[in-house]
Amino acid sequence: MKGNEALAEAAMRAGCKCFFGYPITPQTELAAYMAKRMQKNGGVFLQAESEIAAINMVLGAASTGVRAMTSSSSPGISLKSEGISYLAGSDLPCVIINVERGGPGLGGIQPSQADYWQATKGLGHGDFHLLVYAPASVQEMVDMVVKAFDKADEYRMPALILADGLLGQMMEPVAFPEIKAEMPDKSSWATNGHKNKREHHIINSLYLTPDELEKTVLDRYERYAVIKENETDAETYLTEDADIVVCAFGATARVVKSAVNDARDQGIKVGMFRPKTLWPYPNKEIKKACENASKVLSVEMNMGQMVDDIKLALNCEKPVEFFGRTGGVIPTPAEVLAKIKAMGGNN
Repeated sequence: MKGNEALAEAAMRAGCKCFFGYPITPQTELAAYMAKRMQKNGGVFLQAESEIAAINMVLGAASTGVRAMTSSSSPGISLKSEGISYLAGSDLPCVIINVERGGPGLGGIQPSQADYWQATKGLGHGDFHLLVYAPASVQEMVDMVVKAFDKADEYRMPALILADGLLGQMMEPVAFPEIKAEMPDKSSWATNGHKNKREHHIINSLYLTPDELEKTVLDRYERYAVIKENETDAETYLTEDADIVVCAFGATARVVKSAVNDARDQGIKVGMFRPKTLWPYPNKEIKKACENASKVLSVEMNMGQMVDDIKLALNCEKPVEFFGRTGGVIPTPAEVLAKIKAMGGNN
């Protein structure tokens, strides 16, 4: 199944009942699939008049306790950033899909990973985070959409799937989970009527009293501390004896794994570390993966946006080099292998 369509099918099986979006390459197939299938599955599909409208519709639907989702690609996510901040400030769960393309500006429609900073550092104004997942296959996109909905509900916050045009357009075999029949009970906060004479619920992100706003932010960061402790995830590959550990996320990790295999065939001790969660970043996992390495390499489809997170996770105790392609150019295994050799990979 094509990645974009698999994302849509997985979302419906995870209980998504409202999808609001706007077409933009390379994620348009996701919205088109939702347009065909959502009503048949008892849900609502609406193509909004803009990305800004779509994210605010997600806010409205999420406030009632239903599972809601939107999808877009890089510049479209930028337009949604204010609404995403409102969602975070209102403690509302939802899922956001970014099938990245090259940038900045309109850039191009080819695959990119240049939205890493946006997703993990600055997706909207104010003090807040999103759960950020980085799949590397169509199957992982399916699995992570289901997990994103569950964790968004558990922690009452938005979750973002950071995919790219390569994953969105490729076709792979995929197994889907059973359709989720039972949804989490959100009656303690959702604005879904009070015919049973429950207390009056208000969803709001506006606090005119500084002390009250500070308290809500501090409470939210206590929740974030729990997430950092319990929700990190990563893949390690041949890192136990590696002299060089190559870090990569998303589709780029597939290229890196091929390069690692080629290096091993040539007797070079190299391994791969792949963060599956970009926020929270898997600090404990990367420290363990790199404990025997003398050098670290980050390979990305951008200009090195993950490098600082690697350095911080390792307390700047190991040298971290970078190799990347940008603008929609996908690095090749041969290019990555050449960089590994240039770093002096030991036999």
